[in-house]
Amino acid sequence: MNERRILVVEDEPTIADAVAARLRAEGFAVELAHDGPTAVARAEAVQPDLVVLDIMLPGFDGLEVCRRIQATRPVPVLMLTARGDETDLLVGLAVGADDYLTKPFSLRELAARVHALLRRVQRHPGAAAGDQVTRVGDLEINRTQRRVRRAGVEAHLTPTEFDLLVHLASRPRAVLPRERLLADIWGWADASGTRTVDSHIKALRRKLGADVIRTVHGVGYALDLT
Repeated sequence: MNERRILVVEDEPTIADAVAARLRAEGFAVELAHDGPTAVARAEAVQPDLVVLDIMLPGFDGLEVCRRIQATRPVPVLMLTARGDETDLLVGLAVGADDYLTKPFSLRELAARVHALLRRVQRHPGAAAGDQVTRVGDLEINRTQRRVRRAGVEAHLTPTEFDLLVHLASRPRAVLPRERLLADIWGWADASGTRTVDSHIKALRRKLGADVIRTVHGVGYALDLT
């Protein structure tokens, strides 16, 4: 099995070294970057399987790093933040992050989140002998190629946005509770991160149209196209 490569972007040497050591102990190959421009360059050079990305960086911040690397190639991003400002977390998810941890965090939890993100990508390697396509209304989801079109126009989705859309499309018009989506897509056993679900739903609506997903207040969401 090929070694999975992770790019860790963190400007605090103590944290960067600790994260890198834990991920290497988990069997990953780890690359390090300590500022925004270097992070974008390393992501282009090494094509990582996942990026662990701090928001506060010299050069330019992690939000800009996330925008630039996602524009080139969809890659799972686990964002780190020392801020308690929820706005930063929501903006991070909006620009393409798949998950986040707020400092201080345990290295065990970080490793668990990394494994969960990579498992989702590995479930859809894109190598099946024939495209698996789901159509709901004018929405076409090619699960083999991990590509989405609406009315013939392709939309660029992050790995988590794609997996969330596929999950909703597997039960069209059925209302799926936010807690269920959080458990099925993110692998979280509690409801503490339901705002993460909300942020990704907003991103899907922005990219595919406001009418693509229906909100059932107090319950959850449904893919509901005619």
